[in-house]
Amino acid sequence: MSTTEAQDTTKSETTPVGEDSAVKSRKDRPTGSTHFGDADWDEERPDEIGDATWGEVAKACCVHDAKEWGKIFVGACAALFFLYFFLVSLELMGSAAKVLGGCKAGGLMSDDTNPVAGLVIGELATALIQSSSTTTSIIVSLVGADAVSVNSGIYLVMGANIGTSVTNTIVSMGQMADGAQLERAFAGATVHDIFNLLSVAILFPLEIISHYLYHLTKAMLPDNVKDGEAWSGPIKKIVSPLSDKILKSNKDVIKDIATGKVDSCDAYYPALCLDGIEDYKHCASKCDKDAGEEVGVDCGRVGLITCDKTTGCPAFFQNGANLHDDSISGGVCLVLSLFLLIVCLMGLVNVLQRGLAGMSTRIIYKATNVNGLIGIVIGAAITILVQSSSITTSVLTPFVGLGVIQLEQMLPLTLGANIGTTITGLLAAMVSDNVDALQVALCHLFFNISGIVIWYPIPIMRRIPLRGARALGRATRRSRLVPPIYIIVVFFVIPLLLLGLSSLFMQKTVGFTVLGSFLVIGVVLGIARFIWWWKKQEGLQKCLACLDRRTDMNNTMKTLPEDMQFLKSKVSLLAEHTGLPEDEEAGDAQKGSDGTAEEVAPENEEVAIEDKED
Repeated sequence: MSTTEAQDTTKSETTPVGEDSAVKSRKDRPTGSTHFGDADWDEERPDEIGDATWGEVAKACCVHDAKEWGKIFVGACAALFFLYFFLVSLELMGSAAKVLGGCKAGGLMSDDTNPVAGLVIGELATALIQSSSTTTSIIVSLVGADAVSVNSGIYLVMGANIGTSVTNTIVSMGQMADGAQLERAFAGATVHDIFNLLSVAILFPLEIISHYLYHLTKAMLPDNVKDGEAWSGPIKKIVSPLSDKILKSNKDVIKDIATGKVDSCDAYYPALCLDGIEDYKHCASKCDKDAGEEVGVDCGRVGLITCDKTTGCPAFFQNGANLHDDSISGGVCLVLSLFLLIVCLMGLVNVLQRGLAGMSTRIIYKATNVNGLIGIVIGAAITILVQSSSITTSVLTPFVGLGVIQLEQMLPLTLGANIGTTITGLLAAMVSDNVDALQVALCHLFFNISGIVIWYPIPIMRRIPLRGARALGRATRRSRLVPPIYIIVVFFVIPLLLLGLSSLFMQKTVGFTVLGSFLVIGVVLGIARFIWWWKKQEGLQKCLACLDRRTDMNNTMKTLPEDMQFLKSKVSLLAEHTGLPEDEEAGDAQKGSDGTAEEVAPENEEVAIEDKED
């Protein structure tokens, strides 16, 4: 490092936290270094960032005066406050999604279907209840109860891997106010989606042809599995007490519908509490049928909303509630959780921006630039602690949006989250004494490991999901509608289309099979035609031009009042320059519009008389 650069670095990195430096652009610095918060900070490419030493990182992080330490302490407390309620909002959103979509998700997973349908059902169920951990636990339970075969369970967990990435994609939309942040956040969220989709695209047909996951895990199985106890992570123990006070979902309803113990959610309604007392003992305690206990006499009954042994019944629990009442409560909590999530996300981003203001990008990237394998281990460890890959990736997404974590660092962290979330299925298998349940959990683990082996170690393969995520991120610059359209199409429209096509073949009749075959051929030809149009007929350029026109139109409408005022001021200046009063112009225009043609200027009358004489 040169002497000038060292002086510039020392000066910038000893700037008090939260204070603005006089220099706000790398163009004004002798070294050309970029600092967090610069006006041209977004223009710097990752390959332009210099390398810092760990000594500089330690100095920037630890060398501060008393005033700066005080500001750091206040900022850290504010960040922890917003982070805690951000996690609470995610937990509440998951509970609300289970209440709203639990019956449908349980019904979807209750059928032993073909591979395509199994893949789609796993994805849709996870997208509906916003939790791959819950989905995989239910799948493992279904296999353990012999309600679903091991092969079908494998395809279900593949689909669950796709559906789990919808949560952080929704979280990325919380940074829509800033175009640059949205671009980075959406890229950081969709790199998880693209990796999962690419892994399924390779491993799904491979499993259909060779059943390699089935045979691999079959060879690893023990003779039997001993019963164990379920384990919940420490973060869940911190967050759940508050979220359970608001809403607690009853996962047993989803499992019972999926395993066929009950036909529908109506079997759990109306909710009933003994003696009208709303607590766990009188409402949610289970009947011992072997002892002859009856619902309404010896024990209560709860539906999709249940009570907790420690915190009691949540605020949205209602004695005597029916399915419609619980669905309304779930919808209200979903809206409430989304509002809380956005508020906490904005607060967290604001606190982090203030804390990092003036920090050199060399220091930031040096501190966050870890080896890919270490990143995978970190992602897996965090996910095991929080027991949810959705929470891990959703918390990291705002950091990518701010530019603190690069996209290249986000990818291994999400891969580690994929590994960590398989622990939930393994723990669920340990609770069951069925060897098949453990086999499905192991298939989930080795599916994710196989995907990492294919797409991460080789640089040319690693660049495919990174480039795809960056392309999606850049698309948000042209239109803010890209994220919601992407979520609807990728997670709902395409899966429903595939489910509809596969259902035709499940009817096992000649007519539906022929119809399905023609539709599949039509879809394949349509996709081929779209690819030809996209690649050979400038379809990409046409789409981008359409998005640009829409953006320009929106920008024009936003600035239209100011532009009209500007034009009026210019017209006034022109009128003053020509000497024509504005009032006379308006009067002449009004007369012309009223049709008073008899008041014609003298010059025009003379011209008319001369023409007549001629």
